[in-house]
Amino acid sequence: MRGPTVSLKKTLDERLSALLLLLAALALSLFLLAPLGAILLGSVQAEGGGYTLQRFSQFFTAPGTATAIWNSLWISALVTALTLPLAFFYAYAIQRSCTPLRGFFRLVGMSPLLGPSLVGAISFIQWFGTQGVLKSWLAGYSVYGPIGIVLSAVYATFPHALMILLVALGTADGRLYEAADALSTSRWRKFTTITLPGAKYGLISAAMVVFSYTISDFGIPKVIGGNFQILAVEIYIQVVGQQNFNRGAVIALLLLLPVLLAFLIDWRVQRKQQASLTARAVPYVARREGRRDGALFVYCALLAIALLGVVGMTAYTSLVRFWPYNLEMSFDHYVFGLADAGVLDAYLNSLRIAGLTALCGTPFIFVTAYLLEKSRGGWPWLRSAVQVVATLPMGVPGMVLGIGFILFFNHPQNPLNGLYHTLTIIVVANVVHYYTSCHLTSLTALKNIDREFEAVSASLKVSQFVTFWRVTLPLCLPAVLEIARYLFINAMTTVSAVVFLYSPHTLPASVSILNLDEAGEIGPATAMATLVVLTSAVVSLAYSLLTNLVFKRHQAWRNVRR
Repeated sequence: MRGPTVSLKKTLDERLSALLLLLAALALSLFLLAPLGAILLGSVQAEGGGYTLQRFSQFFTAPGTATAIWNSLWISALVTALTLPLAFFYAYAIQRSCTPLRGFFRLVGMSPLLGPSLVGAISFIQWFGTQGVLKSWLAGYSVYGPIGIVLSAVYATFPHALMILLVALGTADGRLYEAADALSTSRWRKFTTITLPGAKYGLISAAMVVFSYTISDFGIPKVIGGNFQILAVEIYIQVVGQQNFNRGAVIALLLLLPVLLAFLIDWRVQRKQQASLTARAVPYVARREGRRDGALFVYCALLAIALLGVVGMTAYTSLVRFWPYNLEMSFDHYVFGLADAGVLDAYLNSLRIAGLTALCGTPFIFVTAYLLEKSRGGWPWLRSAVQVVATLPMGVPGMVLGIGFILFFNHPQNPLNGLYHTLTIIVVANVVHYYTSCHLTSLTALKNIDREFEAVSASLKVSQFVTFWRVTLPLCLPAVLEIARYLFINAMTTVSAVVFLYSPHTLPASVSILNLDEAGEIGPATAMATLVVLTSAVVSLAYSLLTNLVFKRHQAWRNVRR
């Protein structure tokens, strides 16, 4: 009797796993593949029926199109060329030197992630704009245009490149440096023959991420770009300004091409990457070198001052009565922005959206990753398809996703049309937009758990889902908390996809900042931006405290010394 009982329970587990995986596949198809298909259909569908490429020819022959494409490409390339070395030497100072205050520099380097990308653009206007205190530094050039876009984009993309390069430089085989020292190799040659080759995959990934982010971001050029033509802004004008959804679909497809190309290059590079640390490797430990550490400390301090100066100017502007004529400290902008202008509702909407995105997105993403990694339910083709679709959102810009949601959910014949302009559709868009990073985090945590747990549970006639609840989930709790924090902060700060999906009742804080800036209400806009940054900082602090608590109570076995 024992054998058939185990077999029956195993079958039930596998059937339930297959059913859950099928539901996950349907959800991803509905909220990712269908909107992307709607973009493709909308770009080639003729008004009188049938299909045509006329919209593409009209777009390419329209005046200003070539300029917008060229501007988008060279701005993105320039931002990548500037951000990469800045982030590389900052990460090098943190990981490969004995520079003081490395922990502080790491925190400051990540600070741009706490606010919308608009924060940098508004702050640079206050520093270098018409009334800016450092306007003379631009030697007569205007910050409105390519200069402002490049400065703001470098600020916004810096932490994304830094995160990748910190990981790339975090591990190295110390034996290579010891051998180089024994051969009296110069410091420069060690840097060019050991350090740079060891970090080349991280550098390529960081370059692809910075390029993709810059070419698809529309918030920065919208605020500080002036009349400078950019493809991302052109989509916003066509869809929001002129309600020309099909023309927006054409531009969205064109915007998707360079981003997908960057994604494919990064994917191929990652496949070629090999482990930098073998079982015999000796971890590299930096040694004190006065001149190098001193120079890197000055470099990091200057960059940290610049990064804090951007956030600090935003907070300062929100607290003075009328920049730069009346610098008396006041909370008028908070009172006007939050109470009188009714923006408090937008802030509360963002808290609801971010909370629901974290609460709904985290279990969905983690359980789907668990079903792929630990269960054996479902057809092989279904598992492969879900795995591919789960990595797809990384190559889809938020604006393209937003256009897809409009074309698909706003269609009058779609039975899900009622979701359009609701809080639910914004939450779903956020989960889909940030799905891949959370999925990869979940897989990494699950791969670290030995499959013997499931085998032992099966032999003891314990359901796979009981093992998941009692063993797998507690072991992966730090990764689950990290996913929830990531989703919450990104849902608080994102503009790109939600700018096409909100209604007057679901207006999020990040979009209200954009609207206030367009209306010339810089003070309330900075007040709202400061509130978003403070909220993200409080959530990050709560995450750190909660993670420490989890490690002490449920992960103490990690620190046991044998």
